[in-house]
Amino acid sequence: MSKNHRYRHLPPLNALLAFEAAARLQSFTKAAEELHLTHGAISRAVAQIEERIGVALFKRQNRRVYLTTAGQRLLKTSRQTLDALTETVEEIHRHDIDSPFLVVSCEPSLAMRWLMPRLGEFKALCPELHIDLRMSGGPIDLLEEGCDLAIRRLDFSVKGDYQITKLCAEFAGPVCSESYWFEQIQQDLNQANWLHSRTRPQAWYDWLSIEKDQTASPNTEQHFDHFFYALQAAQDHLGMAIGSTPLVSDDLQARRLISPLRLQPTGYEYGVLTLHSLAQDQRIKTFTDWLLDLIPNDLELFNDVNLV
Repeated sequence: MSKNHRYRHLPPLNALLAFEAAARLQSFTKAAEELHLTHGAISRAVAQIEERIGVALFKRQNRRVYLTTAGQRLLKTSRQTLDALTETVEEIHRHDIDSPFLVVSCEPSLAMRWLMPRLGEFKALCPELHIDLRMSGGPIDLLEEGCDLAIRRLDFSVKGDYQITKLCAEFAGPVCSESYWFEQIQQDLNQANWLHSRTRPQAWYDWLSIEKDQTASPNTEQHFDHFFYALQAAQDHLGMAIGSTPLVSDDLQARRLISPLRLQPTGYEYGVLTLHSLAQDQRIKTFTDWLLDLIPNDLELFNDVNLV
């Protein structure tokens, strides 16, 4: 049987929408209210499907309706199908160059400690463009994950067909609260509780290697699942973590954290990944240009406050 012939046996989409609402709500009246139709329209739609497939979908008892076994099967499939259609239509709408939505993937720590505090400013500048922020890190398939662009620490191999717009170089070094450094450990790195993260397990050793310091060692150590947890612990006077710019830019400026030792270039950069050049999508260009405008300001602040 050809697909065209099979599809002619399917009930109309409007009838399936009416059935799904009635089955989900277990009420023709409530379905009619939800879809802004009459009770009779819902009843006729369900009868149309039942006539088409030759099986009863509801049992009617005492002015209430209950799904039959066939009705339960059709409800499950129709909900899956309608959900998939809705998701696809939304994705197409979001990724059209005229869409008011821009789907941005950003590493969680960078999003929480640097990007999100600035999104209000972007909203004020471009109220017509809505940022759909999704948090994930590392390599990404923009098409598969339904994203327009990704902001990443470029510590992995990027697909050759991606466009890379570099934002800034990364600097990293020990950070802690002011009271922790001056009062709790008396400015002695070897007396500190070194805070590690499982997402960047080598951060301390990478910094020591750059510093060419083989003598420093922790008094105690503590491990966290994510980088931003370690930074929060440092802010809460629990120890010293390796902080990196731009993640700790705001914390250094506000003196929530200090960097009593040198922040060193790590050799990595942050950048924006896109499928096409910025000129091909004004939404992406507007957002990326805004990010690029932020970087000089952050670097200027970093130069002012990166040391105690």
